[in-house]
Amino acid sequence: MNLQYYHRQLLTWYGQNHRVLPWRDTADPYKIWISEIILQQTRVAQGYDYYLRFISRFPDVKTLAEASEDEVMRYWQGLGYYSRARNLHAAARQIMSGFAGVFPQTYQEVRSLKGVGDYTAAAVCSFAYNLPYAVVDGNVYRVLARLSDEDTPFDTADGKKLFADLANRYLDTRHPALYNQAIMELGALCCVPQSPDCGHCPVQVLCKAYARNTQSLLPVKAKKITVKDRYLNYIIYNASGLTLLHQRTGQDIWKHLYEFPLMETDRLMTKDELMATQPKNAVLLQTRDFVHQLTHQRLHARFFWIMVSSLPSVKECIPVSFSQLDDYALSRLTLRALSGSHVDKQ
Repeated sequence: MNLQYYHRQLLTWYGQNHRVLPWRDTADPYKIWISEIILQQTRVAQGYDYYLRFISRFPDVKTLAEASEDEVMRYWQGLGYYSRARNLHAAARQIMSGFAGVFPQTYQEVRSLKGVGDYTAAAVCSFAYNLPYAVVDGNVYRVLARLSDEDTPFDTADGKKLFADLANRYLDTRHPALYNQAIMELGALCCVPQSPDCGHCPVQVLCKAYARNTQSLLPVKAKKITVKDRYLNYIIYNASGLTLLHQRTGQDIWKHLYEFPLMETDRLMTKDELMATQPKNAVLLQTRDFVHQLTHQRLHARFFWIMVSSLPSVKECIPVSFSQLDDYALSRLTLRALSGSHVDKQ
């Protein structure tokens, strides 16, 4: 490949077509780090407002480190993949204790932060410090696979090494920050998964997949996700405006988030089965069913709204006023039940 031509075409296209995003207008490694963590499992359109809200409340490492985990989780509420928020909080405290509050400036130091992998370290180091580290995310895998017509699965050990080598080979070491943004943007706007806009691709003449008409076949992914079904029965008590919440613990979904009392079964409980477990004066007001899709799990949830004269004693649950629910970080599924939304995404 003519790398000089490739770099020139790609950077010129980026200069004319890139989206204006707040994390691109800064060289602050903290803000770049926050944006990269948010965007790991989140589309830009969804992550945009979360980023602005998060940075407004936690504008620097110190404010994030000093916040309580509950507050950090509330500001992450609705984004999903909550381990990202817990890792951010832990890493902020790591920077305060291990780096005297100064964001680390080398790849190895950034990589040492809790929750930071190869991609995030490369992104922060290139965007903030203009260091020559190639980023390889889903968009980049796709662009590289098509440029080289490479059908090695990118999610295998051999594939990851091969694509890392390709990424470093194609990297513009003179302008690494600009180049990394450009190749990611090309994958997001032009070299998209379905029906790529090859007619407007700035490097079409270099693309082997275009020449061989194999774009729709690439990139190749080896692993197929196995989805597990789970059945969750939630009870929303109402005793004169009070209800019960408990905080999830253990190595499971939504760790440290709050939810209503839960009974997990091998199928959804019927009204009669659920009411047989309740106080005699309990009155069932309504039920609402949801199917909530996570990456590896399909959650079948039934929410039972129950009126009681006084809250029952439920292990590890705390009484909370309905008016105070906003003070607690709740899962998206719980928020859906409270709002009546039928959005299926986490």
